Formats: sequence, C-alpha cells, structure tokens
Amino acid sequence: MNLPDDLVALLERPALCYLATTMPSGSPQLTQTWVDTDGEHVIINSVLTHQKVRNIQRDPRVAVAISDPEHPGFFYQVRGRVLEVATEGAVDHIEKLAQKYTGGPYPWYGGRDQTRVILVIEPQHISTPH
Repeated sequence: MNLPDDLVALLERPALCYLATTMPSGSPQLTQTWVDTDGEHVIINSVLTHQKVRNIQRDPRVAVAISDPEHPGFFYQVRGRVLEVATEGAVDHIEKLAQKYTGGPYPWYGGRDQTRVILVIEPQHISTPH
C-alpha cells in the first residue's frame, strides 16, 4: 500500500507519533516515538531491549498514529506489520531524527552501549478523520 503524499510530508516533519504493540497477555502497549519514512514505509528507531521491540519480535502487527504538531487533531492512523528490525544504520538514523526533532545531537539517554534498531513498518491500512 502506498503512503499518501500528505502522510509522507507529515512523516518528514517533526510529527507526534504513537506506536501501539501487543503485550504477551494480549493487552495493548502504547509508546510515543519519533518517526520517519523512506517514502514507502513508516520508520521508527528504538532500542533492542525495549518492551515495544520485544513485543514486535513476538507479534509484528502494529498501529501508529501520527499527528500534525501544528494541528494535533489532524492525524493519520497506519496499521501494518514490521517487516524488519535492523541494527545497521540505526545509530546514524537516531542522530538524523534528533536533528529533525531537537535541532541537535541525540543525547543518548540510556547510554551509548544500547543497541539501536530501525523498525520498518509496511502499511496495510491507512485512515484519517478528514
């Protein structure tokens, strides 16, 4: 499924993003994240040991809500599957995201010894309230 041009433009901005995964018990888990795109996929950067990544390794189905920072009531919902959890390029990617969201280098909250991963999400359903 192709990402609409409006969504690609939103993903290229410092948009607010919430990622929903499923806990082993079946209950939902929600995390606010930074978000990016390659024009075809929704891309999120995380840490290998975080709960959302462990959930995705068990069940790759996810949902993300991305809202416009200037108009938070305008958002896209994307449901899909994580195609890949990749370590290659993840450190450079988090630095790119930090520039986009903060205008500076990534502060490495959990320390530089964490293994960063890129989550590549294939959209299967896209909706918006407008």
